[in-house]
Amino acid sequence: MKKIIKPLCIALALFMAQACTDDFEKINTPPTSVTSIDPGLVLSKVQRDAAFSEGFEYPNNQFGSWVQQWAGGVLISSSRYIQQADTDLWASQYVYIRNITQIRNQLLKGLESDPRGRTKLAIARIVEIALWQRLTDLFGDVPYSQTALGTENVNNQPVFDTQESIYKSLITTLDAAIAQLNASDASYGTADFYYKGDVTKWKKYGNSLKLRLGMRARYGDPTLAQKTVTEAMGQPLLESNADNAAIPTYNDATNANVHPVLNHWLAGSPDLKYLADTFVNQLVTTNDPRLPALVQPTVNSVKAGKPAYKGIGVALTDALLKTIIKDDYSTASQATFFNKAYNPPIPCVQMTFADVSFYKAEAALEGWGATSDQAEKFYQDGVKAAMSMAPYNVTTIPATYGELSFTGLTKEQKLEKIGTQKWIQLFGRSYEAFIEWRRMGYPKLTPGPNAGSTNGQIPRRAVYSTQEALLNKPNYDAAVGRLPSGDTYLSKVWWDKR
Repeated sequence: MKKIIKPLCIALALFMAQACTDDFEKINTPPTSVTSIDPGLVLSKVQRDAAFSEGFEYPNNQFGSWVQQWAGGVLISSSRYIQQADTDLWASQYVYIRNITQIRNQLLKGLESDPRGRTKLAIARIVEIALWQRLTDLFGDVPYSQTALGTENVNNQPVFDTQESIYKSLITTLDAAIAQLNASDASYGTADFYYKGDVTKWKKYGNSLKLRLGMRARYGDPTLAQKTVTEAMGQPLLESNADNAAIPTYNDATNANVHPVLNHWLAGSPDLKYLADTFVNQLVTTNDPRLPALVQPTVNSVKAGKPAYKGIGVALTDALLKTIIKDDYSTASQATFFNKAYNPPIPCVQMTFADVSFYKAEAALEGWGATSDQAEKFYQDGVKAAMSMAPYNVTTIPATYGELSFTGLTKEQKLEKIGTQKWIQLFGRSYEAFIEWRRMGYPKLTPGPNAGSTNGQIPRRAVYSTQEALLNKPNYDAAVGRLPSGDTYLSKVWWDKR
């Protein structure tokens, strides 16, 4: 009897184990778990987070101080040219990229030729390309080809691709994505913050991104740049502020949803609200009509009955910082940027008609896709578009503003005007302002007096995350070996030749 019972027990146990295994996934999935993610939610989050990170630059505003729009101050050592690894910046950019690539690696995989997913995948790819460009423009060579390949192909030690190879890949990939956009396909609709799924506008944005890639490569590979720019100039581009890629903000919501510049005040130290003297002086000396919307008169000048604007010097020494009386200096306009009651809320822009106009003006000076006599018109379009955007809303430029004409200027002087106006227009978009200043060399900036880690020179790039040096050392070392001054603020990336 015992011999019969024992085999029977074993068989019963095996049967129960098999049954449990067959139903394991079902049994262990809570009834409220999310097993499928809407690609539109992923797109929304990436668009929003990537845009806000540039305006807020949390936890510091080092890039804004490097290009002398923000003053920085004692709290932010990197603003005083003291080198720090940008571990948080590095990690956050890869989070955005990893999130957006979920759409092609998982959520819509297999629908590349299907109207249900084709255009959605193309839009996500275009957003991804813009993120890759920003990442490589800030750091130089970065892990690219061996990353963002999906959960089944995770590589913890990816090679650092050269920036030149990344650019060539981005341009090719962008062309393919634009070609996949189809107005009859399924749309993201309101989940798309930029264009609500409008394919015509996405084509303009894609072509405008290609124009930016080409112009950014101008001094790294002139042949590639000319070809890319000329092709882009022959296609529809952003043609008015109605085409701007922007994220809406909500002043009556949580701090996380207000304009990111406002977060300098709400979530950061008061030191982060002061403006640099170079920026303020440019606006004052040219009678820029955006001045009152951008800059707050100093507290003491208002008390004296003579409102005046004055910025703080950048990268100051300890001795100079001790002499600063904050009420003698200007913040960003409190009525505009530090006011939760400001109505309507200021959109957080990522690419604008003004951006495109300035690129077109620069391209025309080279005869790339336009003639040199068209450069002034494109430049004027850029200035007018920048001024008419919220929160400035300047629709009629006063005669006292003498910055619109190219008459009597050399080619280089025209380029300086373009670069300077672009610098003003990019206030609040610190990554892009830093990138374009390095590429163009305008406006001409004088470093602050603090020597820091750069012997008093303005940094030229962000430095890699310390985690790469620890966990991906062979590939990190190879990338650092290609940098002219190693992994430092002073090394120049591939296209930085000015």
